[in-house]
Amino acid sequence: MDILITAISQGLLWALMAIGVYLTYRILHIADLTAEGSFPLGAAISSSLIVQGFNAIVSTLIAGASGLAAGLITGLLYTKFKIPALISGILTMTALYSINLRLMGQANISLLGRETVFALFEDLGLASNLIPIAIGLVAVSIIIFILFLFFRTEIGYILRSTGDNEEMSRAQGVDTDKAKVMGIMIANSLIALSGALVAQNNGFADISMGVGTIVIGLASVTIGEVLFGNLSLAKRLMCVVLGSVVYRMIIALAINLNMNPNDLRLVTAVILAVVLTAPSLKDKLNKRAMGK
Repeated sequence: MDILITAISQGLLWALMAIGVYLTYRILHIADLTAEGSFPLGAAISSSLIVQGFNAIVSTLIAGASGLAAGLITGLLYTKFKIPALISGILTMTALYSINLRLMGQANISLLGRETVFALFEDLGLASNLIPIAIGLVAVSIIIFILFLFFRTEIGYILRSTGDNEEMSRAQGVDTDKAKVMGIMIANSLIALSGALVAQNNGFADISMGVGTIVIGLASVTIGEVLFGNLSLAKRLMCVVLGSVVYRMIIALAINLNMNPNDLRLVTAVILAVVLTAPSLKDKLNKRAMGK
C-alpha cells in the first residue's frame, strides 16, 4: 500500500510536467527538449528561495514563472532565428544547466527542515503520505481547468489551429510564430512548476534531476493515449495525468521486484518503445483479422 500511495503521489506531481510535454508534442507537434532544463530550473529556483526564507507557495509560483522565460528563449530561437525546434531546445537546455548551478551555488540543495508547500499542509490533519496526493490533485485539477478555459478562447483556438494546420492558419492572418512561442512558454511553465513540487516532495533539488524528463513525459502521454483512446481535449489532459500515474506504478513495480535502480532508465526506454509501437501493432492485427 505504501508503494501504491508513493506511486500515485509521484505520478500526480510529475503529471504537470507530462501536460507540458503534451502541449508541445501533441498540440504544437514540436519536439522540445527544453523540458530537461526547465524542470530542474523550477526545482533550483523554488529550493533556493525557500532556503533563503521565502514563502513556499510564492517560491513555487515564481519557479513556475521562470519556465515562461525558458520557453521564451527556445521559442525565439525557433521562430525568429529559424533554428530547428529540436536544436533550439538543446541550446536552451544546455544553457540552463549552468544557470541552475549558479542559482543553487552547488550541485544540490537540501530542504530538510524547511517550510515547503507540503509542510504548510500538515496543519490540515492529513496523514503525511497523503499530503502529496492532495496537493497533486489540487494542482492538476486547477491546471486542467485553466487550460480547458484557455483553449476555448480565441487565443486557445489559434494555438490549436497552428499545431493542426500552420499553413491554413497563416492564410487566415494568424501570427503562427507568436502562437508557437506562447505554447512553448506555457508548456515550460508547467514543467518548471512540476520540478518545484517534485523537489519539495523529495526534500532536495539536484542539478541532474532533469535527465530523462522528456522521455518520462512522452511515456506518460503515450500510455494515457493508448490506454484511454482519443477523447476530447479536457479528457485527454486527464488521460495524461492517469498515464503519469500508471507509469509511476510500473516503475514502482519494477523496484518492488528488486530491479537494480541503475536499470530504471532502460526500463523507461523499453516502456516507451512498447507503448509507441502498440497502436501500429494493433492496426496490423486488425487488418489481418479483417483479411481473414
